Amino acid sequence: MEKFQRYYLSFLLLIVYTNTIAQVNCNAVEGENCKKACEQYNWASDRQDSRESREAFDKAMGLCHDFSSSYMEKVVPYLKNEDFLTWKILIDKAVAVDPKMYLGYRDWSKFQFLWDYKEAIRDLKEIKKYYSDNLGRSLNGDYHWHVVRGMPYSALGQKEKAAGFIENPLTSKGYFKGTDDHYQLGVTYYELGRYDKALENFEKQSKENNFAGNIYFKSKVSKIRNKDYLDLKKLELTTYDEGKTMKDV
Repeated sequence: MEKFQRYYLSFLLLIVYTNTIAQVNCNAVEGENCKKACEQYNWASDRQDSRESREAFDKAMGLCHDFSSSYMEKVVPYLKNEDFLTWKILIDKAVAVDPKMYLGYRDWSKFQFLWDYKEAIRDLKEIKKYYSDNLGRSLNGDYHWHVVRGMPYSALGQKEKAAGFIENPLTSKGYFKGTDDHYQLGVTYYELGRYDKALENFEKQSKENNFAGNIYFKSKVSKIRNKDYLDLKKLELTTYDEGKTMKDV
């Protein structure tokens, strides 16, 4: 299930990356040195992965330690090159400068690339605490928060705990259900061998937002139970050919 789990952690990266890839309006930046850092950042952003851009990002960070946009561009190449030690040093500095922007990115990276599920759990707790203490906002009703929260526990083999994180909010008043929460819950129950609960959630998912992955697991349950397997397998392949699949943004 882990390849499916990583899809959900990637939404954290999407939030961060969407906020950083655009050019920054330097006129809105306070402080002369920070304006210069912003200009360096904008110049370097158009020349990514070049020696000149790396030098410009370094200069921007030196001019203004609080200009957080430079950090993302600086840390990403180390992650891509699997230099996790340098990445960890830099991303921790970035989180110290702008927790709202970088906590989610750090957590997603620990899950996706380092497979450090215990650290991912600690980061998720820190994210929740930061939003509560500094923004006066609870994440309990947020789209996919409980799914994301359950994924590291599932990866650590704590499937029952993961299922609880995902399932409990589904019956809570005011919870904004994600487009595939029942699918995730169904897969978790499938891995627990609780096929009736798994099928129940796959059926609910089918009524709300059906796609090839959901039909695939329905067919797996049906094969185990010797019911409707071939029909579901054919439907799964047809649905896949029609492009009705989950996509990692």
